[in-house]
Amino acid sequence: MNEAKSTTLPCYIHPNRETRLRCSRCEQPICTSCAKQTPTGYRCKNCIRSQQKIFETAKTTDYVLAIIIAGALAFGGSFLASIMGFFTLFIAPIVGVIIAEAVRRATQRRRSTLLFKVPTISASVGSLPLLLIQLGSLFLMLSLSEGFSFFMVLPIIWQGLYTSIIASTVFYRLSGIQLRSRF
Repeated sequence: MNEAKSTTLPCYIHPNRETRLRCSRCEQPICTSCAKQTPTGYRCKNCIRSQQKIFETAKTTDYVLAIIIAGALAFGGSFLASIMGFFTLFIAPIVGVIIAEAVRRATQRRRSTLLFKVPTISASVGSLPLLLIQLGSLFLMLSLSEGFSFFMVLPIIWQGLYTSIIASTVFYRLSGIQLRSRF
């Protein structure tokens, strides 16, 4: 019984937890909550983090470019969506693909864990001004007129669908450049 206690060590992150498990890379003792299973054994969070940093290739300018490109193209596309009505359902995915590919080319396909989220948020924000203008005009029309028509709401519905479709398309297309941990 004393022999089993001598082989247990405190986790190097949680000193109050005893463990027999060690990181397969740095050999530090780790508890089960700190351990991440890999094809080559269990690794600690620090080893996994340092390994992932090797593969993050995005530069600061990539984020700035992604914000500008996604926001500008989404804003331009929102004007197209405002005239297209029902056909927005077909135009929005194409605009989303164009935004994603433009961001990929501008960033030279560099990757990061954030490089797919930033353009998605920027595209969403870039498509909002026209939606907000249409919401304002709806409230103005409702305050000036006595009647309500479903056709008054349609432009807002198409603009809202445009925003959600381009955001989901950009996210889906660019999420392939994220770093996925197999650990």
